[in-house]
Amino acid sequence: MSEVLEIRWHGRGGQGAKTGSAILAEVLFEAGKFTQSFPEYGAERQGAPMKAFNRVSDKPIRVRSGVLHPDIVLLIDPTLIEAVKPTEGGKENTVYIINTPDAPDPVRRKLGIPASARLMTLDATKITLEEFGQNRPNTPMLGALSHCFPDVPVQAFIDHFTHKMGHKLPEKVLKANQNAIKRGFEEVQQG
Repeated sequence: MSEVLEIRWHGRGGQGAKTGSAILAEVLFEAGKFTQSFPEYGAERQGAPMKAFNRVSDKPIRVRSGVLHPDIVLLIDPTLIEAVKPTEGGKENTVYIINTPDAPDPVRRKLGIPASARLMTLDATKITLEEFGQNRPNTPMLGALSHCFPDVPVQAFIDHFTHKMGHKLPEKVLKANQNAIKRGFEEVQQG
């Protein structure tokens, strides 16, 4: 990778977009990349729409602004599909990862995503509700996102999450998050 890969996350406060962005940056930093991770929100409360951003490169990153033309877009709250315009600023080859129970084809038509763009859909909400009874879809979305970094195995995401959060979470919740990352990787639909 010689250029800067830019990633934009859309979610609601409390759903883990900020944490997911941070974990992605840390995993890729450990893999030898230069990374950035930062959120964008105001004085909103939990549940309000927010964004988080990443940049990844093989060289130092000098840009410090928000991501306007993302290479990857993650939409972790399906209720925001129309509200936040996830395709805004997208390129012809942007990768979209959408939390939805829908298959890729109807989502592609609904959002007007060009055929040249890669689209992945995942019912991350269902996974987290089944695994630990809360709608915190960031961990299965990380599993799906790991498909975009073939030189970094999904196990690196699981191991990093375990190292970072293992001392903070009860064993049952930690195991549920580990399973959610793995299921996100395995259950994502690509179209």
